[in-house]
Amino acid sequence: MSSSSIQMLISMILYIAVVLFIGVYFAKRANANSENYYIGGRSLGPWVAAFSAEASDMSGWLLMGLPGLAYWTGLADAFWTALGLLIGTYINWLFVAKRLRRYSHVANNSITIPDFFSNRFHEKKKVIMMISSLLILIFFCVYASSCFVTCGKLFSAMFGFNYHSMMIVGVILVLTYTFIGGFLAESASDFMQAIVMVFALVVILVFGTINAGGLGAVFENLNSIPGFLEFFSLGNPALDETGHQIVENGMPLFSEAAPYSALSALSMLAWGLGYFGVPQVLLRFMAIRKADELTKSRRIGTIWVLISLATSVTIGLIGRTLYPTALTTASESENIFSLLASSMLHPLFAGLVMAGIFAATISSSDSYLLIAASAVAKNIYQGIFKKDAKDRDVMRVSRVTLILIALFGAIIALDEESVIFTIVSFAWAGFGAAFGPLMLFSLFWKRTTRQGAIAGMVSGAAVVFIWNLFIKPLGGIFAIYELLPAFIISSLVIVIVSLLTPDVSDEIKEEFEKAKNFEC
Repeated sequence: MSSSSIQMLISMILYIAVVLFIGVYFAKRANANSENYYIGGRSLGPWVAAFSAEASDMSGWLLMGLPGLAYWTGLADAFWTALGLLIGTYINWLFVAKRLRRYSHVANNSITIPDFFSNRFHEKKKVIMMISSLLILIFFCVYASSCFVTCGKLFSAMFGFNYHSMMIVGVILVLTYTFIGGFLAESASDFMQAIVMVFALVVILVFGTINAGGLGAVFENLNSIPGFLEFFSLGNPALDETGHQIVENGMPLFSEAAPYSALSALSMLAWGLGYFGVPQVLLRFMAIRKADELTKSRRIGTIWVLISLATSVTIGLIGRTLYPTALTTASESENIFSLLASSMLHPLFAGLVMAGIFAATISSSDSYLLIAASAVAKNIYQGIFKKDAKDRDVMRVSRVTLILIALFGAIIALDEESVIFTIVSFAWAGFGAAFGPLMLFSLFWKRTTRQGAIAGMVSGAAVVFIWNLFIKPLGGIFAIYELLPAFIISSLVIVIVSLLTPDVSDEIKEEFEKAKNFEC
């Protein structure tokens, strides 16, 4: 290993040490009881709530997947995705955050998303709790695998280490500090990691722009690629029989621009719908110490997302200008951020910036593991099978579950050709369609019934799988992001089934009204 690689590795090791210290620091407080472990005792301040929500949401795909998408096919897909996420972020904080914080307290002090759904409909037979917990388990295993892929790709590309070995090291690190510190450690480290992530993005944007001769030079260069800088066309890399982009005379070849319809743009804007159902963000709404502080959190979180998404997309475009032939597959293109950092910055500084990718990965994977573990231990084990289970038993089951989920995610991540963006998009669609419509109707439509909730949740998840596996491959108008049709169908099913089933009880109606202005 070269001296520059050693210096970068030292920077990253120091960063990892800080993360582990945070886990140890919060260990005693987090392990006091399950409420502290899973939701931090509802003690988050507005800055920590905002930064940890967005850092846990964005994950490694912000610094690898999204720049890679812009590098590979140009502006359209990346822009419409980023715009949808920005709009979704703002609307979620504006309409869902306060109402969920209040309603989760009124609904028997719910501390997990399955808890809330089950308590919202006053379940005796915990069907909603069981289904929502299983869906969390399924989709978070997929989500966690995307983070482990990021770890493997990062260290493999930066230092030449074996992909599988580095992926496993990432699994062990994330598992260790989530195991020790729980939600408080996760939120505190996410706050720090959100700062590191946006710092890393801005630094690479500035240095990349300078090295490319300014943004004007970048856009002038990319204008020569058919469809690359258009909102309704895609760059179309010309590939050889092995799936690598063809390079001739030191320049990458592109075929004629691929058409990009308004329906495709709407499909990518639909990424914003996912926010209404992703547990790692919704949990921060529930965990903030006061509902009124969510206004400040909304402003902080939205600004962070705007800066992060804009710089991420632009970095991908700059990377295509500076290193047009360095990355010749869709999977390799997700290394453009690390390539820019290692080539433009002093090794110690580059190591710190690389920690931004690792920060994004850790901040998401710890959330995924913890929420999935809570679904099994708190909601299935204690909520359904052993209602008299003591806190120490719940914590024990939770930690065993953490290990099992991490192992399963690692198995999925064994394929080093995995495209992070693709993995994340599927899991995001799953949560957005299964939980998003149900969350909105639970909070804002009193007439939503338990039967409607179950039918909507199951139909949303089912359509994501069916559309992705069987309908989307048909192409044409069917090649849209599965979240859009699944979200619509889930919403329709909730309304239709709720209207066809008996009205909810007066007790549920009174609780619904109480939650509107409950002081907490």
